[in-house]
Amino acid sequence: MISIIAGSKSDEKIVKKASSVLDENNVKYSIDYCSFHREPENLKNIIKNSDAKVFICIAGLSAALPGAVAAISDKPVIGVPVSAKLGGIDALLSIAQMPKGVPVACVGIDNGENAAHLAVRILKLI
Repeated sequence: MISIIAGSKSDEKIVKKASSVLDENNVKYSIDYCSFHREPENLKNIIKNSDAKVFICIAGLSAALPGAVAAISDKPVIGVPVSAKLGGIDALLSIAQMPKGVPVACVGIDNGENAAHLAVRILKLI
C-alpha cells in the first residue's frame, strides 16, 4: 500500500501521473490532499492512520510536506517537487536539502511517474 499525499488540489495532475503508474502495476494506494502549513494536525492523523509502506508527497513552493511526513513517520518518503514558482527549483531544493536523520528521496520536478516507479521498487524489497 502506498499513500499519495499532495499539498493542494492544484497538484492533482501530478497525483494522476503517480496513480496511473500504480494502477498499471496493480498496487493499492490512497490519495489525500493536505497542506502541512495549513493543516498540521490533519497531516499527523493521515500519517498515523495510514497502512502505507511508502509515502509519495507532492508539493510545490516551500515543499515542506515530504520533510514533515519523514519527520513523523519512519517509512520511506518520496518527494515530488511541483513547478509552481521558479520553475520548481525552489521545491526541488526544499525536498533535496533535508536535515540529517530526516531522509526524503527526491525525483524530478513534476515527475509523479518516477515517484510511483520508485515506490513500487521499494515495495518489492519489503
